[in-house]
Amino acid sequence: MHPAVSVIFFTVTSGAGLGMIFLLGLGFPVDASAARVFFVGVVGGGLAVAGLLASTFHLGHPERAWRALSQWRSSWLSREGIAAIATLILFGIYVLIWLVTGTRYSVLGLVAALGAAVTVFTTAMIYAQLKTVPQWNSWLTPLVYGGFALGSGWLLASGLGTHQAPEIWGIALIALAWAAKWFWWVRASRSRLSDTGSTPETATGLGFIGNVRLLERPHTGENYLTKEMVHRIGRKHASRLRMLALVFGGIVPIAVLAIVGLSGAPGLFNLVAAVSMILGLLAERWLFFAEAEHAVSLYYGHR
Repeated sequence: MHPAVSVIFFTVTSGAGLGMIFLLGLGFPVDASAARVFFVGVVGGGLAVAGLLASTFHLGHPERAWRALSQWRSSWLSREGIAAIATLILFGIYVLIWLVTGTRYSVLGLVAALGAAVTVFTTAMIYAQLKTVPQWNSWLTPLVYGGFALGSGWLLASGLGTHQAPEIWGIALIALAWAAKWFWWVRASRSRLSDTGSTPETATGLGFIGNVRLLERPHTGENYLTKEMVHRIGRKHASRLRMLALVFGGIVPIAVLAIVGLSGAPGLFNLVAAVSMILGLLAERWLFFAEAEHAVSLYYGHR
C-alpha cells in the first residue's frame, strides 16, 4: 500500500492526542494551576484535531469529508468521525469545568476517556477489517494502535503536566505496546498474500492453464490502483526502518524514563522521550502501510 504522509501523520498525532485525553479523563495527575490545565487540555485536543484534519488531505475532495458521517451503519471511517467529534466536545466541556471550578468531574472524564478509546479503536478497525490486506486483518491491529496511543499520550501528559506520575507506568505502557507490535510483525510476516493462498492464478481463475504472469499492463501510465495499492519496499530498507522505529519509538523513551525515575530529573525530560517516540512511530506507521500487500496487486504481477 502507498504510505500517504497525511494518513501517517493523522494516525500518529491523533493517537497521541487521544491517548492524552484518555489518561486525563481517567484522572492523570496534572499541576493544579489553571494555565497548566489549559495548556495540557489544548495540546491533547489540538493533536487529535490536527490529526483528523490531516486525514482529509488524502481525500479526493476534502470539502466533502463531512458527508462520510452519514455512513455510520456500514463504515468504520464514519464511526471514527462521529466518535472523534463527540469525544472532543465532551473533553472540551470537561477541561472547561476543570478550569472554572478547579474540580475534575470523574463521570464526565470517564465518558470522555471512553470516547477516546472508541475513537482509536474505530481508527484501527478501518484497516483491521480489510480481508484484502491480510497483514492488517487481525485483532492485533487495534491492540497496537491503542498501545501506542497510550504510550505516546502518557509521555506527553507527564512531560506537560509537570511530572507527577511514576515513570514505571510509562515504561510498562511503552514496553507492552512494542511487545504487541512484535507479535503483529511476526504474524504479518506469515500473512502475506501467498501465505493465504492468494496468487495471480487464483485472482484470474486461470490457474488450470498453468502459471500466470503479467505480459503487459492494460494501460500505459499509472492509475489509482497502482498509485495507492501497489507499493514495493526492499527488505534491507524495511529492516533499517524497523530498527529505527524500535530505537526511537521504544528504547530511547524507556531509557529516558528510567534515567528520570532513578535520578529525580525534571519531568520535562519526558518531552524528549515523547518527541523520540513520535519520530519512531512515524517510521513504524510508514512501514505499516508500505509493507502491506493488497489483493489487487495480484493483477499487476505481484507474488
